[in-house]
Amino acid sequence: MAHTPSIMPADPSWWFADAMRAEGAAAPPLSGEIMVDVAIVGGGYTGLWTALALKERSPALRVALIEAKLCGSGASGKNGGKVHGYWASLAGMAKNIGDDAALSVARAGTIAQDAIREFAKNHDVWWREGGTLRVSAAPAQDARIAGYIQAARRLGVPDTAMALTAADVAARCRSPVFRGGVFLPEGATVHPARLARALRAAAIKSGVMLYENTAMIGLDKGAPNRVRTQNGQIIARDVVLATNCESAAEPLARAHVSVFSSYAVMSEPAPEKLAAMGWTGEEGISDMRMFVHYFRTTADGRVLMGSGSGPIAYGGGTTATKLREDAASALRAERGLRRLLPALADVPIARAWGGPIDVSADRLPFFKTMPGTRVHFGCGYSGHGVNPSWIGGQCLASLVLNAHDMWTNLPLCTRALPSLPPEPLRYLGGTAVRRAILACEDAEERGQAPPLAASAVAALPKLMGLRIGTR
Repeated sequence: MAHTPSIMPADPSWWFADAMRAEGAAAPPLSGEIMVDVAIVGGGYTGLWTALALKERSPALRVALIEAKLCGSGASGKNGGKVHGYWASLAGMAKNIGDDAALSVARAGTIAQDAIREFAKNHDVWWREGGTLRVSAAPAQDARIAGYIQAARRLGVPDTAMALTAADVAARCRSPVFRGGVFLPEGATVHPARLARALRAAAIKSGVMLYENTAMIGLDKGAPNRVRTQNGQIIARDVVLATNCESAAEPLARAHVSVFSSYAVMSEPAPEKLAAMGWTGEEGISDMRMFVHYFRTTADGRVLMGSGSGPIAYGGGTTATKLREDAASALRAERGLRRLLPALADVPIARAWGGPIDVSADRLPFFKTMPGTRVHFGCGYSGHGVNPSWIGGQCLASLVLNAHDMWTNLPLCTRALPSLPPEPLRYLGGTAVRRAILACEDAEERGQAPPLAASAVAALPKLMGLRIGTR
């Protein structure tokens, strides 16, 4: 077995490199001082959806958006491009925030799915709709299928999750390791970087003043606020911090968010092999591991395989090299491709990449206004952001406009946030639990009993009453 990945992980992602081939020049950086109604910091999905929501609801608003690099070059252009809401999370949400709150979040996800579909109709973003498939890829994963079905039935939404036999799964995608599964009709795939760049173009067209290669170097909160950059500043009544993982360092978020990392590999095109294994539908697929493998096909017959098992950052930091260049994490993604889809065993890897993800204490994002200010922020997508970032844009726009509507009344804005252990316990404990869970899940996939020591450490988060890191 190889001990190094075929290709070392590096930026940009395959997605972003592909999207930028047809692009012109970057938007100019900010120079000098401007005055606006709303300044948005961050040119990923959340910032761009927020800008579009604000201009749609109040076209006369003066909105400026700054991005430290290029719009979509961060998590928005690196993710797996699987688009679905929260029906797959129903059981966990019900346990964490209650039945009614869970249903309200899941229904908001369906509204988001409809809105993104509508946007995609007019843009070449490789939107393909075929539902979401979760499969058991080891005997130890079988029992988790029932949780999806039971939660959907108990909450009166049985059509959102349908049990599949091994034969049903094979009819969609044949693999010798796939067992039973569950199909969730709400689901699509998209080219994530093309989506980000299409949102950028739409924002500019709507009248948003957009500045790329413009990092915020300071924020003076007040009336008005001042967003300081290297060569200028924005004076704004409201500020939206849509900076994804960077928000994990904000005092209001620090206790509730930990920074993990996720890695992905993209294969070379192999449409004939996909046809031979019967994977000709549009499903996005993932297994039942806690450190999940997520995979999907592309319009040109490639397969992306991702693994949410990358290293943890200390103290919510996002600059550590291991968050983007960890060879072991890229290797896990590649091994996942070869194990789960052995028909692709000899298909070369075209690119590998990784990046940080902001994981909240209950795996749901949150959107807040900093007390005593007109500064609003959101984070905690927990590796699930394409669909929820549209919700985030609506929530943040409503906070800016001081609207008391369905968005500001969602649990994503109103719930009490559970906390994580303080540092250094969070990092040391999280790292130990991560290694233990990986050891357990690897053993289960080999048909072996997990090591006793690893099983004991992996059980600690549940014993401590935590809502993440639990198997």
